[in-house]
Amino acid sequence: MRAKVKAVSALLLLLCMTGMVFASGGQAQTQAPAGPVSIELWYGLSMTESPPPPADWNVLQLIKDKLNIDLKISALPSSDNDQATRIQAAAAANALPDLFQIGRGPWLNLVKTGLLGAVDDLYPLMPVRTKDMHNADARAFTTYNGKNYGFAAVSTIEKNEGIVIRKDWLTKLGLSVPVTTEDLFNVMKAFTNNDPDGNGRADTYGYGAFIENTVPYEYGLGRRLDPIMGAFGVAGAWNFDSKKAGLVVRDPAFFDALTYVKRMVDEKVIDPNWLSYTKDDFRAAWKQGRFGIMREQFAALCSQSNYAPFDQNFPNGEWMVIDPPKGPSGQSAVGVFPTPYRVYSVSTKAIQAGKGPSVAKLLEWMSTDGYYLLGWGQQGVNFVLGPDGAPTSAGIPDPSKGWDKPDVVSITQLRNMVFYNSDIELIARYPSFKTAAGRTMNMLDVLAQMQGKAWTPNNGSTLMPAASADLERFYNQGVVEFVTGQRPLTQANWTAWVADFDKVGGLAWQTDGINKARDENYLY
Repeated sequence: MRAKVKAVSALLLLLCMTGMVFASGGQAQTQAPAGPVSIELWYGLSMTESPPPPADWNVLQLIKDKLNIDLKISALPSSDNDQATRIQAAAAANALPDLFQIGRGPWLNLVKTGLLGAVDDLYPLMPVRTKDMHNADARAFTTYNGKNYGFAAVSTIEKNEGIVIRKDWLTKLGLSVPVTTEDLFNVMKAFTNNDPDGNGRADTYGYGAFIENTVPYEYGLGRRLDPIMGAFGVAGAWNFDSKKAGLVVRDPAFFDALTYVKRMVDEKVIDPNWLSYTKDDFRAAWKQGRFGIMREQFAALCSQSNYAPFDQNFPNGEWMVIDPPKGPSGQSAVGVFPTPYRVYSVSTKAIQAGKGPSVAKLLEWMSTDGYYLLGWGQQGVNFVLGPDGAPTSAGIPDPSKGWDKPDVVSITQLRNMVFYNSDIELIARYPSFKTAAGRTMNMLDVLAQMQGKAWTPNNGSTLMPAASADLERFYNQGVVEFVTGQRPLTQANWTAWVADFDKVGGLAWQTDGINKARDENYLY
């Protein structure tokens, strides 16, 4: 027994002498050196059109002095494809940095090849950051086979669009807020035919839209008509319900949704320019009073600069957020929302070198003492705290050094590592203002209303395989031809079109997508 104890003690002594220890997860680690810990960080730029922080950025020296970390930073390319290429090249050369931003596809590949370190043990070392940024859903996003391989945080404001209606037009015509798709149709007809703006001309329409598709999770008629498609349970491109998973275009209810849209076209209650409008055309049109119902993004609708032209044209005009209409089966959705996560992972090499605790220390500092510094710059120089507690550049000694000035943005390029859409961030970015008629426009109230409406979760959709160019063309052209009457929309014609869609690759695309969704745990 004593011989075994001596042997174990000798082994531990040898490991300590060589600097090698083992983590609880079984990965070999070397003890971190007593001097500054070197951490190489590859980060995603917050403002791609602006330069990275200067070489003599004082934050780097501050981190060394306060955290005993020698931080080396390098900006990743702005393109997702270029980012993936750089990371994959580094992985192939066994030269991954210690901490780096990574997309889902490359992330999964590196997890499977053992090049990303498990970080489960690091979350307790950064309690504030974990609470603010890495909730259970975020942690599930970077969990594979029971272990966590990255710090995921919501990257943009989700559910930031809504279906809105001209409240002043409803009042003028004595109409109630529509609840069902039939209610909506009746209001669209009234807005089109009953002169809601009172100018004596037939120049208004019920609904406004344009085709906006973001491949791989939007095809066909696009997101601007999703409140209609959502009433039939077929918003977006993919359904992740395990009982009916697949492409929504192959769902029988898709025919019913197209029938409704065709009725809108036939009865001329949708702005007839919807097929030719660009995004800019669409936004110019609602500001000119062309239509009274639409799906729009909250800042595009009611930030002071975006709202100003509408306010000038219609001082008493008012948009209000409403619930998306309920369809024949009671379904309702503004659209689909894939939660957008930004992921930072730690290389296995860094974990094995004992750098994990230092990485956690750095990230916790970023979310606490470094939060304002990385987000807005130096207090008293680049910002001051306003009456509402949010950073503002109003009142700083040198206005040219405001945190929001183009020449200063370089010092806040790492803000996407600390921002999590807190109240402070949102107030700073989206302040309230007074309209021409004296109403207070509170952008965050509008956002909260939009987020509180019915949405369809669609977390895997942004990572689904995209359709081939030919298949995408077949899909998009086909649905437009049906709703515009270029191709008769009958059940027989639609069934035949779906069969052709399957033959040209639709069924194979769906099979690939379902397999991916199942493998990556997106089905529910």
